[in-house]
Parts: sequence; structure tokens; C-alpha cells
Amino acid sequence: MSTDNLEQLVQRADLDGLVRHVNNTVADRDWDHLVRIRDASRLAVDTGRQLWPIATLANVRLALWAPAEYAVQSLDDHVRTFMPGPVSEILAVHHTWDELAPMLAHGHHRSLYAYERALRGDSVDLDEVGVLDIPIVPCDWEPLYAVATYTDDGGEFPSPPMPDRGETLDTTNDFVVLDDIDVQSAFRQLMEPWTAQSNGQASCIMTQGGPSHALRALGFVDVDAEPLTPASALAWLAWAGASGGAHGKRRGAASGRFGAWWTLAAISGMSQEWPLDQDEFGEILQQMNFWWWDDDEARSGWELRIVIEDPEEEISCALRAADTDT
Repeated sequence: MSTDNLEQLVQRADLDGLVRHVNNTVADRDWDHLVRIRDASRLAVDTGRQLWPIATLANVRLALWAPAEYAVQSLDDHVRTFMPGPVSEILAVHHTWDELAPMLAHGHHRSLYAYERALRGDSVDLDEVGVLDIPIVPCDWEPLYAVATYTDDGGEFPSPPMPDRGETLDTTNDFVVLDDIDVQSAFRQLMEPWTAQSNGQASCIMTQGGPSHALRALGFVDVDAEPLTPASALAWLAWAGASGGAHGKRRGAASGRFGAWWTLAAISGMSQEWPLDQDEFGEILQQMNFWWWDDDEARSGWELRIVIEDPEEEISCALRAADTDT
């Protein structure tokens, strides 16, 4: 690839020409030149040429398609505001732990990448440092989490299987709301990309009693409820926390899993014991009851509706979040 041609395209701030230049460079597998395109486009911003979309495009392609020794250089770019997802997650799509780990220095980036590859089934040493304070390798009682697939055209971010509509659950006006700051804070943090960066809304309420009490306190009457396994509930919470909703910035599967653990730790009263004993946490979750609930509203693509009961403590927590593309 011609360096002179690159300089001319940058000088003209020719976005269309630079996109073609990136595509041709990737097709030729000229990874050194792809790094030059990224760096030149990033530096051009200092001269008033708004070429950050090209810098972002080149860095995504580097992380996604380049061999391991080049792909790790995608972590050198600290301007990631417009990436379709975290670099650790994009790297994890096509690069195994064994390929990339020898080239990663110990620290935050290495740890997040370890989480992402473990969620895709790679074997990661137990002595690897987990910066999220949850096990890097999923526990036996955890679900098979939904993970992203990135392509040249963007990405696919599948949700867990949507439950069928269940039996009607009659709600009751006889409820007592519990003001639990830890639960409210955990759920707010989990859903922050939906509510702060997109069009979403999220609500969480905890009450004494069973699920009918919590759902009525949330403002719903005569809902349909379908039982969920603890693993399915964890998968849905992790999906919500990983995504950015319709327009927010995606945080990645590793961060979504952490957010799901933190939210359920708060609801179960275990957040003060963080970091958790994974076996004890799994046992606690098995003792709780979970449902997906619906009312008469049509289901959308960005929806979370879970109600959780802790029968031993005689409390329930209803969660709802929704976002739209408009």
C-alpha cells in the first residue's frame, strides 16, 4: 500500500477514499499499513481533520482480523468512544486465549480479555488475576452466556431465549415497599447505558411478601409470569448489563456478567460480603425463585422483566427495563 496515497487522503480528509483504503489494506493483509492508517487518522484530528471514524474503523479491523501479534496493538489506541464494543470483546471473537495471552502484559486489558475468552469456552489458568472480583471461568451453576459476534458491518448481540407467556398472576394491593439503597444502586448501574445513553427506562422495587406484591408495587395488575431457572435469570441480567440498549455504548459480556452478579448479590443481601464465595452464592441463588413477567404491552427487542423472590427472607424484587430504537 502506498504511504504517499495515505498522506494525500488524510490531507484531503477524504472519508470515502480512506474507507476504501482500509478495506483494501485488510484484503491485502497489510497489517503494518493498517496501523499507519489508524495512527495517521488519529493524529489528523489535531489539525482539524475529523478522521476519527477512520481511526476507529482501522482499529476495529485490526482487533478483529489481524494476527495476534498485530491484533494486540488495537489496545494501544486509547480513543475508543466510537468503538462498537470494548476492544477486549472484539479481540475475543477470533483470537483464542492461547494465541493472545503470551503477548499481553499483566493488567486490566489482559484480565478483561481473559473473562471474554473464558465466556467463549477457553481454559484460563485459575491463578490469572480477575479484576472484576468474580471468577474468570464461569461456575458450573452459571448459564451459557450470550456473547457478541463482530463483523465488518457491525455486530450481532443475541439475547437469551425469550420465555413463553406464562400463567396469569393476580397481583395484590396489600404490599409494603422496602427502601433498599444497595438494590436500587446496583440495578441503576446495571441499566445505566440504557437510561443515560439511550432512550430506555428502568424501574426496580422491593417489597415484603411474594412476587404479586412486588409487581403491584411496580404498578402492574394481572400479569403473566413464567418461571425462570436461576441460570436463565442470570443470563438475562448479564445480557442487559452487557448491552447499551438501542443506542448506548456496549460494555461487553464480561462487564455484563459482573453487573448481574452484583445485582443479585444486592438483592440476596450478599453485597456486603464482596468478593463472594462462588459456591455459597450459587447455593443462595438456587434457594430463590425467579419469573419472567408480561403485561398486555407488546414485547420489544430491548426488554427486561424479571421478578425475584427470596422465600426465606419473605421479600420480592420486581425489575423492569425497556428501550426503543426511536
